[in-house]
Amino acid sequence: MTALAPELNEAPTSWALRFTLGDWDNRASTRTRHNNYQLPDDLQHQLETRHWFPPTMLPYLSHPAIEAAGRAVIHRLSANHLVYFLDYTTLLEHRIVNRAVETIIHGELPAFVPARMKTAALQLYTDEGYHALFSNSLAEQIAEVYGMTERPAMPLRITRFNALMARTPEQHRALAWFLLGFVSETIIARELLDICRDSLVSSVHDMLRDHLSDEARHSRYFTEVFHYLWLTLNSRQRTFTARTLLDIIGLFFESDERWLQQSLRGAGIADDTVTQILGGMTTTKASRLRARAGSRATLDALNKAGFFAIPLNQKLFAKAGLIDD
Repeated sequence: MTALAPELNEAPTSWALRFTLGDWDNRASTRTRHNNYQLPDDLQHQLETRHWFPPTMLPYLSHPAIEAAGRAVIHRLSANHLVYFLDYTTLLEHRIVNRAVETIIHGELPAFVPARMKTAALQLYTDEGYHALFSNSLAEQIAEVYGMTERPAMPLRITRFNALMARTPEQHRALAWFLLGFVSETIIARELLDICRDSLVSSVHDMLRDHLSDEARHSRYFTEVFHYLWLTLNSRQRTFTARTLLDIIGLFFESDERWLQQSLRGAGIADDTVTQILGGMTTTKASRLRARAGSRATLDALNKAGFFAIPLNQKLFAKAGLIDD
């Protein structure tokens, strides 16, 4: 990866003109959309040609034993994953991203916060609350269709995020929260874009499309704030940032082995098939490949901020398999 030098000659105050969510009153889903995202009346007909979640993003669905089990099992596994994703999204928006946004709103970061940056952060906070609302609503509807009664109260990834924050020294905790939000928002925009390319149940597609419209602006905002913040950090804070980013990116691409095992077994998949699937998804190599592909937007944002102009950062991320040497 070719490093780009940070804009060291640019006065920080000029950045105040950049931090905006772009005509939020007329573009934010919570201001302009009037869709309640109810499941369609012709749901069963739609499922003849559409999916709950893109099969290409659930590679285990191509296992011969699952394909042989038939369309109904594949739809059930896809619905399981979508509900898990929506439940996770609800918690992510409330407990992770909005906590990250609070560090900007309330001046917790080690940098001056321009007025426009704070205003956009408040708008973003509002967006995320709406995303949590419609994610939860749709998850509840799908869970009712399939009689899902054992949804995890706390997805593994959220638990691990909280554990990371708990062991972070107090003097760096606000920065760590911001970094968690930055990685989340730059990853999810790309993830939603990939999901929306598939032919999905209409209300699922509409909801994810509206979510994507917001998250594209959120990703740009967090990218700009990270760049601005990076220029203000001292060497100790930059070292902490580099190592924490590696930890965070890794957490985003770990598999929730226990949940996936329950999902597969609940759909009637035999134990030997479950073992084969988990064995291929939970290796260190598999996690690294997912991280490298899925964090591309995050890595691009780091590069544009001049993060990789520091040789040690380049070395750390190359050793983790995220970039080339």
